[in-house]
Amino acid sequence: MENFMIHPIVQGYIANNHFGAMLDLEFFVEDGKIINRMPIDKKHLATPFAAHGGAVSAFMDATMGICALSQVIDDNHVVSTIEMKISFVSPAISGKKLIGSAQTIKKGKRIVFIEGQIHDDTGNLIAVGSGTFNSYPAKKMGL
Repeated sequence: MENFMIHPIVQGYIANNHFGAMLDLEFFVEDGKIINRMPIDKKHLATPFAAHGGAVSAFMDATMGICALSQVIDDNHVVSTIEMKISFVSPAISGKKLIGSAQTIKKGKRIVFIEGQIHDDTGNLIAVGSGTFNSYPAKKMGL
């Protein structure tokens, strides 16, 4: 995990993830875990004060996807989302920063099962989710 951020696949993902850049997603390794962050700014809002569920869902998908990628990157594989479920627990309020974390439930030969959580920077639980990811060779993505 210590070389995760400098791995060529991760660097390719960062360079090509224009949607993640638009949402201001930022992931990094901390204490051996991958953490994802996203500030809630005006562009994320669906109401005068709360983020759109689609922005929070995209953040959850990215958080779980990065976790799944960490499980297959040593095989020179990447992942794509097959299925995702999200439950919104609290609103993501403007001015807060979301912090996403995820853990692997099971890794098979091609399928990876992940669960994720999103909290805000004051510790409030915003959403929980689960996802199923397909693992395949990075060369199919040109990486």
